[in-house]
Amino acid sequence: MNNSKNITSFASYKDKHFGKIGTEKRDAYEASYEQFKLGAMIHDARLEKGLTQEQLAEKCGTTKSYISRIENNLKEVRISTLQRIVEVGFGGHLQLSIRL
Repeated sequence: MNNSKNITSFASYKDKHFGKIGTEKRDAYEASYEQFKLGAMIHDARLEKGLTQEQLAEKCGTTKSYISRIENNLKEVRISTLQRIVEVGFGGHLQLSIRL
């Protein structure tokens, strides 16, 4: 039996546990989530290209441990490094956007 009173949207969950958008705790949560997504996207793209972390690192002129730290959300990646990973490592094109 489905009880709709117990259903909470993800947005409501974030508001309750991390505060409203614009609060310090919520902003920190959102920033860490974006970093997590970036690491996951690099990981998925690397696997799709059939590369090990070591192979990707070698192509990009960095280390396996650096790639691992990015993929595991332990290290923030600079845009110039991200561009090198995408363009040199994956043979792709980095596309960024700004939403206001």
